[in-house]
Amino acid sequence: MKLTMNNTAILPLLALMAATRVHHFGSAWSLPDASLAVFFLAGLYVSQRAWLAGLLLAAGLLDYLAINQFNVSDWCMSPAYGFLIPTYAVMWLAGRYCRLFMAVGQQGWLLLMALAAASATVAFVISNGSFFLFSGRYADMPMVDYSLSVSQYFPAYVGAAVAYAVAGFAVVKAVGVLMAAVGQEKAV
Repeated sequence: MKLTMNNTAILPLLALMAATRVHHFGSAWSLPDASLAVFFLAGLYVSQRAWLAGLLLAAGLLDYLAINQFNVSDWCMSPAYGFLIPTYAVMWLAGRYCRLFMAVGQQGWLLLMALAAASATVAFVISNGSFFLFSGRYADMPMVDYSLSVSQYFPAYVGAAVAYAVAGFAVVKAVGVLMAAVGQEKAV
């Protein structure tokens, strides 16, 4: 995975994931997890597909470090953990699909938000559904009860992903405009 000009977005995305991965929804002291948006934005801006595997490995390493070095709860570590691969792949693929609409102008913002929200919804279903089915933690709970229980987290899950995706898109657009203004590169 050679770091080229087309792949320089991976560095701030990795930093964002490392800075936010410890807490899902954030707190007074931490930002919400940006991992979903990181995969979405990587699909959108990073040209080499091999970075998907690199980001998956980074996410796993960050989880390992959080649990073993920083005493973060291992509640989510279960046989369902492997389903984070399709969860994040959905986000990556949605970002890649969003590339088709980058030249649409202001409608691009709406399409980006819609695709980020739709893919985060699918990711929510994959992540929470697999945890219900394979974690072994809810063997006695009916699926309807579990669904009602986790539905309270849906707005924050999707909202954080969309907010980070829009912020990332805005940063890239602003950098492109600034670079064009100083004559270094045409606008993104």
